[in-house]
Amino acid sequence: MATDTILETRGLTKEFKGFVAVNGVDLAVTRGTIHALIGPNGAGKTTCFNLLTHFLTPTRGQIIFNGKEITGQRPATIARMGLVRSFQISAVFPHLTVLENVRIALQRKRGHSMDFWRSQRVLHEHDARARELIDAVGLAQFEQSTAGELAYGRKRALEIATTLALDPEMMLLDEPTAGMTHEDVERITALIRKVAANRTVLMVEHNLSVVSTLSDHITVLARGEVLAEGDYAHVSKHPDVVQAYMGTADA
Repeated sequence: MATDTILETRGLTKEFKGFVAVNGVDLAVTRGTIHALIGPNGAGKTTCFNLLTHFLTPTRGQIIFNGKEITGQRPATIARMGLVRSFQISAVFPHLTVLENVRIALQRKRGHSMDFWRSQRVLHEHDARARELIDAVGLAQFEQSTAGELAYGRKRALEIATTLALDPEMMLLDEPTAGMTHEDVERITALIRKVAANRTVLMVEHNLSVVSTLSDHITVLARGEVLAEGDYAHVSKHPDVVQAYMGTADA
């Protein structure tokens, strides 16, 4: 495996009672890049994500992160190794404030998940770092607002902040702009670019405008298999990719 490859899969396969959702996928993500995983509905993108973080167990194949095989590892173990999936495992509690949400994530990172039962001094040890993360995602003016009060795009920004609190080396973003207004899409796109400056990002994204704007490299899945790879200029003109997207809602 090349030294600049942070995440690799070899023959990754998932079968569900005879149905092959992911079929022999070989994926290589280069360290420090934004890598997009795209494809029409039913292509196996989310299943692939679930396999990478072991929310699903592969039928066969290998997953290697930072040169170490992580196939079969528990999701919490994988997260502690620095591979964190956002929007699915982020600790966002609707009745707590933005500051409290990020502080809890920081406590969890440091193994102090029960600190909220302790003194006020202990509770507020993480406030300075929490405010840095909140400011980084553009939510400084909302730190005392409850998460449930935030607009949809800002909730996504909060989820990114709680994920960053875990100090991931690599972030997996599952449809980060899904259901957003144009204004929110622009905000989150800019935020992803910002947080990717010092880490690797692998994302599933349906919005091809976002993919073209952010991605250094793209892997296209169709029917659970890799259909094409390359930059956006290459894959967008690939005849098999054009065919796969024709007539779908994602085109």
